[in-house]
Amino acid sequence: IKDVFAGDTSALFSRGTKICMFAITSGTTGEPKHIPITKQFIRDYRRGWNIFGVKLLKDHPDGWLREIVTVNSSASEYFSPAGVPCGAISGLLAENQKWIVQRMYPVPKVINRMTNYDQKYYAILRASIAHDVGIFVTANPSTAVKLAQVGRDNAERIIRDVHDGTITLGNDVPDEIIRRLKFPPNRAAAKRLEEIINRHGQLLPKYFWRLSCIGLWTGGTVGLYLPLVRKYYGDVPVRDIGLLASEGRFSIPFEDTTPSGVAEITSNFLEFIPADQIESASPDVLLAHEVEVGKEYFLVFSNWSGLWRYNIDDRVRITGRLGNCPVFEFLSKGVHTCSITGEKITEHQVVQAMSHAAASMGMEVQRFTLQGHFADPPYYQLNIEPVDRIDMIELAQRMDKALRELNIEYDSKRASNRLGPIRLNILSPGTLIESESQQIQQRHGRAEQYKHKYLMTEIINDLISSEK
Repeated sequence: IKDVFAGDTSALFSRGTKICMFAITSGTTGEPKHIPITKQFIRDYRRGWNIFGVKLLKDHPDGWLREIVTVNSSASEYFSPAGVPCGAISGLLAENQKWIVQRMYPVPKVINRMTNYDQKYYAILRASIAHDVGIFVTANPSTAVKLAQVGRDNAERIIRDVHDGTITLGNDVPDEIIRRLKFPPNRAAAKRLEEIINRHGQLLPKYFWRLSCIGLWTGGTVGLYLPLVRKYYGDVPVRDIGLLASEGRFSIPFEDTTPSGVAEITSNFLEFIPADQIESASPDVLLAHEVEVGKEYFLVFSNWSGLWRYNIDDRVRITGRLGNCPVFEFLSKGVHTCSITGEKITEHQVVQAMSHAAASMGMEVQRFTLQGHFADPPYYQLNIEPVDRIDMIELAQRMDKALRELNIEYDSKRASNRLGPIRLNILSPGTLIESESQQIQQRHGRAEQYKHKYLMTEIINDLISSEK
């Protein structure tokens, strides 16, 4: 893949294969992964979305011929040494839709290129708030929450822009983007939005959109966002969009209120490793028809991106079958990965970030833990014992900065405030050693075999804790 990225396509593909783009996703270390996207891959990816969309509209026919709002990223954030664009495949698909389909999307494609997230979300709402939106789709529910909050916090500004036919953005938005954002004045819509404020006190999607359905992830830890989504969007049917990533689409949900989807066997060759064997040197590897309902597995796939028998580190549970094809739901990332809102940080990255932060302050840290907390916004908590003559708050800040440099998706979530900064929790001296001793005793193990966990993958729900 590195050779393909440098321009030697024949290193992985047959001669003449065109690489349309490289999809960017976070790697284990600071260097992002670049997934080669071929024409066949795009056809497969688009077909999966078409199947999802047709079934969604069949189940929610009041969404037909009404407008659709999606949140996408740019397909061209930068270029490879060979001049191939690198970015998000969602942006590529949006840019290459048929013109008749594009007419159903009120948000101009140029907004995908905006890098300031508050301005981007404001622009999305400004472009769509006066339209008859029937379907809203975004992969991450944290994006849906943030979008609603931007509208809530900028109600007066939005109403004024709708009334005047303007869009009020910051000075750092490129002129090229501003020039392409043209809207006619709409006094009737502005009056309707003012009436919403007078009646409900807030400008929220559940008041200004008449949604038929929302599409977003609901499995794993992101399911914690659903109460907040309901708060802002109302009691609207929710359809999980399936297990999909930069590397491909692996399931297609056919029903509301469940993360389970039919395995996407037309675009991938799927294999399954039993979850209790994932760290084995020679695990069993099962084919799609060999898995058992109720059992948990790690997903391995081969597809047209050039990835072959690739372990994406996704843990799934088989929930049923459609014919002989498995239906499964996403549970979590692997035992050494944590993700509250799609950031997928690894224990390796956490240790690296602490090493960089501590070294920059002339110190070493041997023991600590980092644990995710679901709140509004979610955050990671650094649990650490005090170190003499060291500013521990600054250490947490430097670790947060280092983690942003090591993980592009963590940086993206921090930049958009979908994740808050690392919070510090000072432990009493000896707490971590005592905890390790208790775990060794409970597991009847040996001290020399114990491996300290720096990243805790269980998410603590602060919202539930505060209610209690």
